[in-house]
Amino acid sequence: MSTQNATGAHAESSASINLHEPLKFAYWVPNVSGGLVISKVEQRTSFDLDHNIKLVQTAERVGSEYALSQVRYLSSYGGAQQHESTSTSLALLLATEKLKVIAAIHPGLWEPAVLAKQILTFDQFSKGRAAINVVSGWFKDEFTKLGLPWLEHDERYRRTGEFIQVVRGLFTQENFNFSGDFYRAHDFTLRPGPYPVEGREHPEIFFGGNSTAARKLAGEQADWYFSNGKDFDGFTEQFTDVTAAAAPSGRTVKFGLNGFAIVRDTEAEAVEQLREIIANADVDAVEGFRKSVQAAGASTADGKGMWADSTFDDLVQYNDGFRTRLIGDPEQVARRIIEYKKLGVNLFLLGFLHFQEELERFGTQVIPIVRELEADLAASVDSPVGAFASA
Repeated sequence: MSTQNATGAHAESSASINLHEPLKFAYWVPNVSGGLVISKVEQRTSFDLDHNIKLVQTAERVGSEYALSQVRYLSSYGGAQQHESTSTSLALLLATEKLKVIAAIHPGLWEPAVLAKQILTFDQFSKGRAAINVVSGWFKDEFTKLGLPWLEHDERYRRTGEFIQVVRGLFTQENFNFSGDFYRAHDFTLRPGPYPVEGREHPEIFFGGNSTAARKLAGEQADWYFSNGKDFDGFTEQFTDVTAAAAPSGRTVKFGLNGFAIVRDTEAEAVEQLREIIANADVDAVEGFRKSVQAAGASTADGKGMWADSTFDDLVQYNDGFRTRLIGDPEQVARRIIEYKKLGVNLFLLGFLHFQEELERFGTQVIPIVRELEADLAASVDSPVGAFASA
């Protein structure tokens, strides 16, 4: 497996990359049946509440700082059963003390004031640990089968932009007013507001999407930008575009990257596990997913977007998690993570095959190596030679 070095690949943006801030780790909450790979290979996981409570408590104990509850409403592509994301998020928040939980939600299916009120309640109950991931939507049937309008790609993102503005306004202002093409608010106040947390104005707003419209919106509106799995060059392209979109207003956007982690005692074992997952792919389900997402990235004017260039193998992990190549022994995976940090990644959103044991292994074997490498990296930047080299 290639472990190419990313150093220097994005030197022109180094000024906006904080190499002293520790990386954060998150995991995909398995609140959808079928696991995170569309494969008939064994996946020791479950979408039930008991499993998820045990998992989130393990994650908190071994060093994860966030969990992301998936959103799916209509039974599809191997995820035949799902627990709703905001409800799941509240359950996980009430079962933990420190970890933050991100609820994925769709504009068009939620009214922004209703969603904002719910998240503020979660934030109060959890003492400031609620967050949202705003998903513009790619699954046409979830809208049309409910009689809801299915907007053209860039219009969906324009609606999302208004949605985020309204939610943030209701999080932070009293007597809030907004008049847009999709949403309106007149002299509207939500109380209580966000739970007071030092350095945080309101529950964090995550947003994902690979298209040009998504990157522009992330730079202008989001606190965090989530990327599907990417290699070094793919992430760098997105970092550059989002950072450029944020620059005119002086905003700072943080970056999360999806990765499916396969950590084994040896690289050969990890690579063989990946081969087995793909060899046992549920072909009908993968092709069904491919058909569903054709209305996403490939429909954009410039052909950029979610899954626009994904191969069959990529789609076996439905957020392109294999592309990040977190596959190998603990040190190999940790070193690759550090290379991404040098490019501007602030958070890794991770999926696993056997969730309980692999999330725990990642926390006990990979994260400690990452912390040691981060300390070395920070020291090298602080040294006169390192400072000169990075100038």
